[in-house]
Amino acid sequence: MGPLMDVAALDARVRAGQRTVLLDVRWKLGDPHGREHYLEAHLPGAVFVELASELAAPAAPERGRHPLPPLDQFQASARGWGINAGDVVVAYDDSGNMAAARLWWMLRNAGFPEVYLLDGGLAAWRAAGLPVQGGNVEAVPGDVSLREGAMPAIEAAAAGSWAGTGILLDARAGERYRGEFEPVDPRAGHIPGAVSAPTTENVDESGRFLPAAELRRRFEGMGVSGDIPVAVYCGSGVTAAHEVAALEIAGIRAALYPGSFSEWSNKPGLPVVMGGQPG
Repeated sequence: MGPLMDVAALDARVRAGQRTVLLDVRWKLGDPHGREHYLEAHLPGAVFVELASELAAPAAPERGRHPLPPLDQFQASARGWGINAGDVVVAYDDSGNMAAARLWWMLRNAGFPEVYLLDGGLAAWRAAGLPVQGGNVEAVPGDVSLREGAMPAIEAAAAGSWAGTGILLDARAGERYRGEFEPVDPRAGHIPGAVSAPTTENVDESGRFLPAAELRRRFEGMGVSGDIPVAVYCGSGVTAAHEVAALEIAGIRAALYPGSFSEWSNKPGLPVVMGGQPG
């Protein structure tokens, strides 16, 4: 089935009473009011997930702005959202799954197979005329057991040499890749050898992922193929997970650099490249 579940399939599951854990990951860079947006309106029964505190450890220069949390902490959070072994989890947000993909990747990395992104997120649900609700939802605690390392991931050293044998994709906006604008990290530019691949181009105007064939053509235009190792980074490892999901839809397995540019740019000995070429 891949990373996605569409609105019709989710609605059918809910109507049939099939056990489905709905998780709302409302978060955007520069908008700290995710919980408030959730409380105003969310999918019926959806539990709010706080990205900054539940999908990340505290920021640290040597690890980046959103380091992956310890496994025991993540497992405690997952149980708090009501996840049990054998459940189906569907995550969504209101920004084309740019934030929800972080949860998708983390659960997949933790060995949880049945986790999906609601294609189009909250907007698609509303566009279908389906109901939303306000207020907070408290989950009945679950008993899921998680592990680590089920998805490929790399560290800074591998990211620095990746372009020698593979394709390293930079999922940030083009102006940040080129070093024209850097709102949060200490240095501007990109990791040497990285190819610009803005995450926003993985989706259409409605926030739905492009069809698999279109995504394949997009990534092939960057030199990506099934024969070449692929890795992805962004600013802090959040939207890069969206790129990993898009690549999976296209039939390509990719590694995530969780520390991403927020970690890389905090290491003075590591070079950065300015401009529109990989360097």
